[in-house]
Amino acid sequence: MSRISPLLLIFAALVLCGLLAFVAWFNMHASAERVGPFQTSTSQLQCELPAMPKDSPYPGMVWVPAGRFDMGDSVYREEKPVRQIKVQGFWMDRTEVTNDEFAAFVKATGYQTVAERPLDPHRNPHLPPDMLKAGAVVFKVPSQLLQGDDPRQWWQYTAGANWRHPAGPSSHVEKHGSFPVVNITYEDAMAYAKWKGHTLPTEAQWEWAARAGAKELPTQHDQPAGANTWQGIFPMANSAEDGFAGLAPVACYSPNAYGLFDMIGNVWELTRDIFVAERSPTTADNSVGLDPDAAQRPPNLKGITSGVRVIKGGSFLCAPNYCMRYRAGSRQPQEEDLAVSHLGFRTIYQP
Repeated sequence: MSRISPLLLIFAALVLCGLLAFVAWFNMHASAERVGPFQTSTSQLQCELPAMPKDSPYPGMVWVPAGRFDMGDSVYREEKPVRQIKVQGFWMDRTEVTNDEFAAFVKATGYQTVAERPLDPHRNPHLPPDMLKAGAVVFKVPSQLLQGDDPRQWWQYTAGANWRHPAGPSSHVEKHGSFPVVNITYEDAMAYAKWKGHTLPTEAQWEWAARAGAKELPTQHDQPAGANTWQGIFPMANSAEDGFAGLAPVACYSPNAYGLFDMIGNVWELTRDIFVAERSPTTADNSVGLDPDAAQRPPNLKGITSGVRVIKGGSFLCAPNYCMRYRAGSRQPQEEDLAVSHLGFRTIYQP
């Protein structure tokens, strides 16, 4: 009987040790994500924003010039067909709306977000008591996957979760004023925009701004290096190679050619357009469609029928194995009344 070579045994031991170290490394980063949305590799709470020109008529906003471009993309079905679109010029917030900015709005108006309001049991008799409590849908890394790709394994309706408490009652935005505000619904974003004298961008405006002058459909669909996305195998392990396992403060990555930060990654961003699953040049964008690939879309755990809006840009949860939506042409539907922990917004002003 042949004997196993000592060199082979040593090699096998090294491989086993490497695998164990790899698993431990990934589990370390994944476990950090379980405890809240603000987990970073650097504990960075703020990134430096370049100074605005002193003569800027709209502080905190940059000018997006008029243009014509090929809108859409070719990765997912709902991004097709690519079609030429013309947009007029407008001003746009150079970052996502932050917790500090939203707090100023709440302080000035006394506004209460949708996630802070309990549901009416008479209008929702089919829901259990826990689902009637005020709250939001929060992403949490599952300890194991027992139900395939069912997103309810990592999206959980959490009572007490709202913009002040992004991961639930035990979390708080204190010291995280420079992070994008999340757990915001369409109604909340529009209320803030109206208070500012602004509005939300249309899908075309948002995509044109994100492309920053690139008129043609890009051929590069690789995961971007300069954006807050998910490195690793979603939803179990995030290596946080970009420095952030969860949300990042705004403006931690270089701006695009128009001076806009975080148009890709970090948080999805609301637009004011109603979602249509399959667009065509003859289809009016006034009907609600279904997402043909809902891998990372939070389920509507409230079970409420509502309007559905287009969201753009992807988030810190987008990974190559599950959600290649870290592109300007990507799009996804979002229920108007459902607050989720990976969704924010920015506003525009059109003279």
